Amino acid sequence: MFLSDYDYDLPPELIAQKPLEDRSASRMLVLPKNGGSINDAAFEDLPTYLSAGDVLVLNNTKVSAIRLHGKKSTGALVEALLLRESSLPNSFMALVKPGKRLKVGAEIHFAGDLKATVTGEGLNGERELTFFEPISGLTETLHRFGSVPLPPYITTALEDPDRYQTVFAEHPGSSAAPTASLHFTKRLMEEIAMKGVRIAYVTLSVGIDTFRPVEATNLDDHVMHGETCTIGDATAGLINDRKGRLIAVGTTAVRTIETFADQDGSVQSGTRDTRIFIKPGYQWRAVDGMLTNFHLPRTTMLMMISAMVGREPLMNAYAHAIREHYRFLSFGDAMLVI
Repeated sequence: MFLSDYDYDLPPELIAQKPLEDRSASRMLVLPKNGGSINDAAFEDLPTYLSAGDVLVLNNTKVSAIRLHGKKSTGALVEALLLRESSLPNSFMALVKPGKRLKVGAEIHFAGDLKATVTGEGLNGERELTFFEPISGLTETLHRFGSVPLPPYITTALEDPDRYQTVFAEHPGSSAAPTASLHFTKRLMEEIAMKGVRIAYVTLSVGIDTFRPVEATNLDDHVMHGETCTIGDATAGLINDRKGRLIAVGTTAVRTIETFADQDGSVQSGTRDTRIFIKPGYQWRAVDGMLTNFHLPRTTMLMMISAMVGREPLMNAYAHAIREHYRFLSFGDAMLVI
């Protein structure tokens, strides 16, 4: 299997630059898992494709990364993406540009009189930034002068930062949203529950590596980035006691469930680091179907879907979506594989 097998031409105008006013107003392409015709539907039709006894699993992670722009003492521009808090007080691990020129001891001046110094180096080019006193209101100041770390293919400013959060976001730690879940509203989730579908949550902290392209020509040579994921006792119980299908919302939920799944399809609760790479030939353990968005060419997300439906049906579905002018990527339309 080769990376070139998952290439396609994505017209730039199909990349959704902003969310729809109504989260659930997007379109939904329904791709039968075991063959059959593609169906063009609306996302609000999702409950009609679910049945009593099914378990719908969503990722309840919360985007907590913050992007800041500042300057070195020399006047050189600096961009910092705060990923997570570090062990030092008032400190964060961050990706910075230009990283190679920011050594330990370098000072950065940000908006809002925020100042930080580089106090350490981490893996993959990360820098530890420690913010100076006074620290009163640091969190509020960071959010006031920082911005949501939207994917690089979105070039339009987001008016409401909450639109890059799901309505059930709970656990901070992600650099990117689980975008398949952005379509859900509380009203639609209530409608799904009224059908007898059980709704459960897992947590996977989405890393910034999710935007980095696959570089290996042969897929067998690709190594997935590590991410931390959690399944709680309540969710494990719902999955293990399910009477119907297990439908995962988003590739992060899929990866979490399959990481914890045993050969019989049951899962255990706990927290693990996962590097699971689901590609054609993968033997599915628990997930019966998935809801996802339309992804960039040459990405592991395409390979995951291909593992469930086959490469040719997948690429035919993408060709159909392009012809029918579906909206692609984070703020775009949905695909249901079921």
